[in-house]
This record gives sequence, structure tokens and C-alpha cells, in this order.
Amino acid sequence: MQSDAVSNSSDVSTSSAVQPSVTEQREALSSALMADDVASALWKLVDSGLAEIIVPELPALELEQDPIHRHKDVLAHTIAVTAKTPADLVVRLAALFHDIGKPQTRSFEHGGVTFRHHEAVGAKMAKRRLRALEYPTDVVRDVAELVRLSGRFKGYADGWGDAAVRRYARDAGHLLGQLNALVRSDCTTRNERKRMELHHHVDELEQRITALAEADRLAAERPLVDGAQVMAHLNLEAGPVVGKAMRFALELRRTEPDLDEAQTLQRLAQWYEGQPEH
Repeated sequence: MQSDAVSNSSDVSTSSAVQPSVTEQREALSSALMADDVASALWKLVDSGLAEIIVPELPALELEQDPIHRHKDVLAHTIAVTAKTPADLVVRLAALFHDIGKPQTRSFEHGGVTFRHHEAVGAKMAKRRLRALEYPTDVVRDVAELVRLSGRFKGYADGWGDAAVRRYARDAGHLLGQLNALVRSDCTTRNERKRMELHHHVDELEQRITALAEADRLAAERPLVDGAQVMAHLNLEAGPVVGKAMRFALELRRTEPDLDEAQTLQRLAQWYEGQPEH
């Protein structure tokens, strides 16, 4: 059941003598996002005029035409995406704001309508609006980051190497699951084949992230270079210093997994210069 903040939203208009407090605005938005029927609750906010007070960037999307979802304006697409997300306030806020930067980034200079870098612009806009509504700091941070990352999945179907998959997972960090949930929801096509194809690609990406994480974990349990390489590079004889060097090389592998063999040997040389045995 929708909360009173949402069910009574039609009684509040931009012409009301008393504007709702920040707390009331935040509760109305959160209640709409967590309602049983999210789409209806959000359209009620828009139609009542309350959205103009709480998040005026939202109704501004109504006149923007999305070149991908040609049959929909961006507002309709945004509400449809938000309604498809799991019942997670951070994900639903991110869905609500994921295209919020499109009006500011619309361009006709590249053959048709484009919205280049709208995710980065939208992240900043989301952060400002959520701060104004006094959402908790961690919610503001996570929502803004999800909006910024919301377009990263584009291009995966064209072929990502392992480095790109690792970078996607690393950049998402603790938001990885929520980011993938947002990506899955950002598909409102009625074409079942296209929908299934998108979900297949997200499933595949998640499987690759898991496999690479396990491979990296196993690789981190051994140094990138062996004892013979260390002795040759540092001009050492077998002995305790070689053991210390190998332990340092293992620590490098664990803490800086992106180092290659040449960089590892260079760091070992720098480490050895500072050793009393040198």
C-alpha cells in the first residue's frame, strides 16, 4: 500500500500556500519509489505538480525524445525503467536519475539527436538534488555513482577483453550488483528477443567477472617472477635475501595485481637498493 505522502500527493500543488518541507518532499519521493505500483505513484507525482517541487528535473524529461526508444519520451522511459527495478531505494533513485542529464547534453551535431556524456552530467545533477532533499550521504554517493556508471555496459556485445571486464567490476566496486540490476532494467523494449539478448549478455558478464576474480585470487598466491629471475636481475646468490625478495614479490602481486613482469622486476630492484644487505 502506498504511504500517505504519496496517496495525498494530489492534494499538494505548486500553488499551495505552504510548500511541503524538505522532509515531506523526501518522504513523498521515497514513498513513490517504494510503492507497490511504482509507475502509477510516479505519474501521480508528475500529474499533481508535486514533482515540479521535489525533483523538477523529472518533468523536464517529458519533451525530450530518446533516439533509441523512439516511441517514448525520456520521462516515459525513465518511469518504465524505474518500475522494473528491484525494491531497492538506491537502485530506484539511480533509475529515476539515470537519464536526467539528457536535456543538458542534447545535440544535433552528429547526425540525429545525441546525448553525449549525459551520465556524467546526470550524476552531478543527481548529487545536487539528493543533497537538497537531505538524503543520507551514503545514498547520495551511491546513487550518483550508479548514474555515472549506468552507460558503461554499452558496447559489451561488441566484445570486451578481460581487462575491460576487470575495469567494469573494479569501477563498480560494492555497487556491482546494483549496477547490473539497473542495466537489466534499462531495457523497456517489447521485443522479447532483444530483451533476452540483453539479459544473456549481463549474465555472461557476471559469469566472466566471477571467473576472472577466482583466477586473480589464485594468481595472487604466487609471485609473478620466480627465484631464478630474481637472482639474475639482482645479481644474487641463493640465500636468505632471495627469500626476502620473493616475499616482497608476492606482496606486490597481492597488492598491485596490474603490474607486469618488467614492472615487478623494476620494483624489486628499487626495494633491494634500500636493503641493508645491498
